[in-house]
Amino acid sequence: MLKRVFVAPDPGRVRLRFAARGVLGIGFAVLVSGLAGHTLVGMVTGGLAALLALFTVTDATVRGQAVTTALLPLAGLPVLAAAAELHDQPVARDLTFLAVVGAGVYARRWGPRGHSLGVFAFMTYFVAQFLHATPGRLPELYAALLLSVASAAAVRFGLWCYERRTPPAAVPAPPGGRGLARVTTRQAVQGTAGAGFALVVGQVISGERWYWAVGATWWIFVNTTSRGETLVRGFRRVMGTVLGIALGFLVAVPLQGAHLPTAVLLAACVFGIFYSAAVSYTWMMLCVTVLAELLYGLLGVLEPALLAVRLAETAVGAVGAVLAVLLVLPVTTHAITDAWIQRALRCVHSATAEAAARLAGDESADPAQRVAELEQLLARVRLSVAPLVHPLNPLPARKRRARHVLSLLDDCVREVRGLAAVAADPEASHDARLAAACWRVETAVEALTGGNAAITAPTDRPTAMDPALAHLHSLEQALSELAHPLRTASERRMVAAE
Repeated sequence: MLKRVFVAPDPGRVRLRFAARGVLGIGFAVLVSGLAGHTLVGMVTGGLAALLALFTVTDATVRGQAVTTALLPLAGLPVLAAAAELHDQPVARDLTFLAVVGAGVYARRWGPRGHSLGVFAFMTYFVAQFLHATPGRLPELYAALLLSVASAAAVRFGLWCYERRTPPAAVPAPPGGRGLARVTTRQAVQGTAGAGFALVVGQVISGERWYWAVGATWWIFVNTTSRGETLVRGFRRVMGTVLGIALGFLVAVPLQGAHLPTAVLLAACVFGIFYSAAVSYTWMMLCVTVLAELLYGLLGVLEPALLAVRLAETAVGAVGAVLAVLLVLPVTTHAITDAWIQRALRCVHSATAEAAARLAGDESADPAQRVAELEQLLARVRLSVAPLVHPLNPLPARKRRARHVLSLLDDCVREVRGLAAVAADPEASHDARLAAACWRVETAVEALTGGNAAITAPTDRPTAMDPALAHLHSLEQALSELAHPLRTASERRMVAAE
């Protein structure tokens, strides 16, 4: 786990900048809230709103990110009002919370913007429970939320908008068909059912902190598409919470809300959340857990018994998510994995074609964008395959096959990245053999995605004097080796279906 976080590649230091800007933006938002005369509750609300504005908005363009950020209050303020007004009406409050859960998950079908607005709406309702918001506090909470989102936007789009020079690739939408066959629809139903279970059982454990169980169920569903992904994410959430609680006993409990050291540790936790999110959900949850403990310390309610309740509520939330994905409209891991792999392979072809066009003299061709998209898709493949390569997976043959596929896809990405780098060199010239090699890559991808997976491995190996051809040769080799594990997996599923 440590290696995944601190040794994982960070091209362009994107994760480092993301984390540093998160600390800066949230710190500025809290400072503005304090200067505006808000109470500690208002400052906490503002800090969490800024965190969400900086963390969840993932549109592909800076303009799109700005629009989504501007829309966040439209999703959050009505939900905040409903949570406060229903504070003393448990039944209506709980039913509204479940409606927010279902709508928030369903909103994922509208891409990154829908996802961001859904997360913001849910977390606003969650924070209202966390802070026991009442109608009398609404003016302050409204002001804190608006000021903090504006402050975060000023940092993100004014002070430090690194995306203007290195725009991120579009986040790939989940695969699926229509109606209940569509993943987002299925997950909306699953998320609501799982949250309902967590809400009821969570209230049995604690009438005051029941919302933790609902929050655990919600965050286990975020960014997952199959039952296997959800199960692994639930396991990692519980593990991260356990580690975070253990660390909290050593750090947060002794501090008892002392302002200066708590502020320093809160900044470290924020940095950890942003820096580790892309590579380790367990570490991210550890940081989230410690951050929550520090906030409870500031509010003067942190004690060892509270940490035990948090662990129990997290476990209940994980159980709710597990039951939902297993029993309510389950989406199989293999179906989702196949869809992501096919999309990644088609992107390999597109990136290769763009690179070849650039080498042929087409200045409008941009293989770098395709490479960024391919890396996003590979990350989705890794998430989807995670259940198959998990240490607790009892099927060693499937585990080996899944690892082999991941290794070969890594090879494909590496060779496509190298090809794009060669194409970006203004001194690179077009070779007539590139067209033939690109055509062979296209044929190999069509064979792999078409199901027959009959590919002939390349024979002639280019010399080091032909870097573009060398990358294409290695890419062909990786694609030809992919044929066996993909065909084997397909045949196993056909036999199982019979």
